[in-house]
Amino acid sequence: MLVLGLIRDGERIFVSEGYDPVKQSTFYRALGGGVDFGEPSSLALEREFQEEIQADLTNIRYLGCIENLFIFNGRQGHEIIQLYQCDFADPKFYQLDSLTFSESETHKHRALWINIERFQSGELRLVPEEFFNYL
Repeated sequence: MLVLGLIRDGERIFVSEGYDPVKQSTFYRALGGGVDFGEPSSLALEREFQEEIQADLTNIRYLGCIENLFIFNGRQGHEIIQLYQCDFADPKFYQLDSLTFSESETHKHRALWINIERFQSGELRLVPEEFFNYL
């Protein structure tokens, strides 16, 4: 199970950038990560943001559950996502253009603010598509 945090600032959202080498396409997704066994998803959300970008969250509000069936890197995937709306506690995160973070030694990711219109127009790809129901 995954937990993701939707952070919105006016007409933009904070997302991480991913790349599928098989499809040769870039995609974007809200930040978050795995929920550990026995861990409430809201606490997992706070832990993941601390681990990945050293950010504290505030105004955490549960939005819903998304079941996501997808193909990534040529392999089928299936995720159950607990989705929360939240804000950064520290206003400095709203001033950033982008930041780079590591999920592991080999995986570096970029997180950035992107205008929602760029996803709605189809210029950029936001995953999972059900995410649009919460914007």
